Amino acid sequence: MRDFDMLVIGSGPGGQKAAIAAAKLGHRVAVVDRPDMVGGVSIHTGTIPSKTLREAVLYLTGLTQRDMYGQSYRLKEDITVADLTARTQHVVSREVDVIRNQLSRNHVSLFAGTGSFVDDHTVAVTEANGNEQLLTAEHIVIATGTRPARPASVEFDGRTIMDSDNVLDLERVPRSMVIVGAGVIGMEYASMFAALGSKITVVEKRASMLDFCDVEIIESLKYHLRDLAVTFRFGETVAAVERHPRGTLTVLESGKKIPADTVMYSAGRQGLTDELHLDKAGLSADPRGRIKVDENYRTEVPHIYAVGDVIGFPALAATSMEQGRTAAYHAFGEPVHPMHDLQPIGIYTIPEISFIGRTEDQLTEECVPFEVGVSRYRELARGQIIGDSHGMLKLLVSPDDRKLLGVHCFGTGATELIHIGQSVMGCGGTVDYLVDAVFNYPTLAESYKVAALDATNKIRQIDRLKD
Repeated sequence: MRDFDMLVIGSGPGGQKAAIAAAKLGHRVAVVDRPDMVGGVSIHTGTIPSKTLREAVLYLTGLTQRDMYGQSYRLKEDITVADLTARTQHVVSREVDVIRNQLSRNHVSLFAGTGSFVDDHTVAVTEANGNEQLLTAEHIVIATGTRPARPASVEFDGRTIMDSDNVLDLERVPRSMVIVGAGVIGMEYASMFAALGSKITVVEKRASMLDFCDVEIIESLKYHLRDLAVTFRFGETVAAVERHPRGTLTVLESGKKIPADTVMYSAGRQGLTDELHLDKAGLSADPRGRIKVDENYRTEVPHIYAVGDVIGFPALAATSMEQGRTAAYHAFGEPVHPMHDLQPIGIYTIPEISFIGRTEDQLTEECVPFEVGVSRYRELARGQIIGDSHGMLKLLVSPDDRKLLGVHCFGTGATELIHIGQSVMGCGGTVDYLVDAVFNYPTLAESYKVAALDATNKIRQIDRLKD
């Protein structure tokens, strides 16, 4: 008999849910992770600390209250890194306690150390002191996550030239910063430091940013960030980053030179697979360290699964959790519904962005007719109360069957609001449900009714012309 029915390497969102799901089915389960990384990258350097940092920035800068109390309003004048990290450290420690408790009460064994394959059923766990023990399992789940990708030509020191993992280790809030890469992580940190008063320059080799989002939403974000003195350099590539006694100098291939206190690279993610010895289990990873899986998250070796960021897109904590649960159910023959195609996307910039379904550009490209309904926060009583004059909700509606084709939100609570649209779309509802529904007043959720009425009024006008 094997030591365990399932062994999970990595305790991030995907690993946790795989382990707990298998334990709930009555199986013997173990999780392997470094003692300082319980909860995975998501808890320690990724999702949780970055989103907590964002809340601290919003609270201490008073940014969201300036429409009400004036542009000079600020809760704390001289904000230090200690002010920002105090809240982050508190939340991270509490989350680690929650995860340990969840694993313990579900009788999941937690082994502290680094896991690597000996063969396709055996994993060696190397502890911090060098001691090693072998664990065998019928099924193995790889949930090791990712780390920031670092260009080989750049000399990172973690202080003046850094990646997103080093942000929490900053000694002080930089007066100026260059962010290389206008992806999700890059734009989240750009908006946070801009809110703190840092002069931010974003360098992106593509012609635009976040091009999977709605164009109007991204234009709103750009306008808002430029208002916070963010400079964008699109279509530019970094040729070199020089470190000097008084800061850094980023040299672009076009010849431009950008001085700044610090440079942060946000150049994608690299799968944490180099130390797994995948070849001993009959597995391999692509150049980005990602492992290929099928629709049930099985690797090329049928009893070994991989979930979360280590398998690539969409690389979200929420989807990783579902992948972990699905993998555990499939491993033990438990019926499970495939993950729904409708996945909400949340981007925690300031203001935040969230959407589900297709964009206007996608629908136009696919020759799918649609009508647009828009609600702006400044027209809502709740928007006035909270002082958000920038927010908006956009519905894309089919004029034929009146179903929602996409929902796009920008502003306070966008990542929460999107789930109303997700529920309507997931249940096959129409825009008429939102027109007829009664929403609490005053709320931001009321924006759905306003946008729905806007869309149906436009559809009605077209129908009248046909009569």
